[in-house]
Amino acid sequence: MMLVSGIIVAILGFIYFAAHYNFWRAKVSKLHPRILMYHSINDAIGMNHPDLVVSPANFRSQLSYLKQHGYQFLTMSELISGDHDSSPRVALTFDDGFQDNYTDMLPILKAFNAKATIYLCPDMSDIDKLTQEQILEIQTSGLVEFGAHTMTHINLSRVSDDDANHEIIESKKQLEQLTGVPCRSFSYPYGRLNERSAELVKQAGFTNAVVVKKGIEAINDMYRIKRISILGKTDKLQFHIAITRGRYRV
Repeated sequence: MMLVSGIIVAILGFIYFAAHYNFWRAKVSKLHPRILMYHSINDAIGMNHPDLVVSPANFRSQLSYLKQHGYQFLTMSELISGDHDSSPRVALTFDDGFQDNYTDMLPILKAFNAKATIYLCPDMSDIDKLTQEQILEIQTSGLVEFGAHTMTHINLSRVSDDDANHEIIESKKQLEQLTGVPCRSFSYPYGRLNERSAELVKQAGFTNAVVVKKGIEAINDMYRIKRISILGKTDKLQFHIAITRGRYRV
């Protein structure tokens, strides 16, 4: 009886481990870029969902891993332009525009000379947002591209074409007014889109757009680019699995 119980416990333990550490997934060629999705870099969770907040120590460890494995850090516009060498490519992307992208994330980028793309949502409520001064200082670092994320973090698949178009175009205009440079990259709030909203993003003049669907693959559709979600609880082994396989858990 004890042997049977032990076997059952071992099987359940293996299932749990395999579900949270997807070592069994096939490795993806380094020829395909890795596009990582972050939000907040902070030691304090505050009012945010824990999944959205990665500690500075973990973020630093993740950049160290990428550096050690020969990845070149690119903005999204650089990534799709093809203006880079043959080294493995990674794009760090940050949704929403949390103020800790300036206070906690930027110093780590500077330490690694790493580049990133921040998708700003100018009128998003309930987050501690970047100020205009911080945005300009981040931009002068030469390490960050600012992309758009709509005005109010609206679900584009659930609104009229007129409302969606307003959110898309106005966010682009405001970003360009804030930064003084063209805004070419876009991130769909919640990763939600439909055929029409993707077309509106293209018509607005964006050259690329990212979703939240997980995966690593060749970029064939510039307006539905998959990312790898990095969460607050993502540990070192899970990060390795995510980078090599596209996702680390079921």
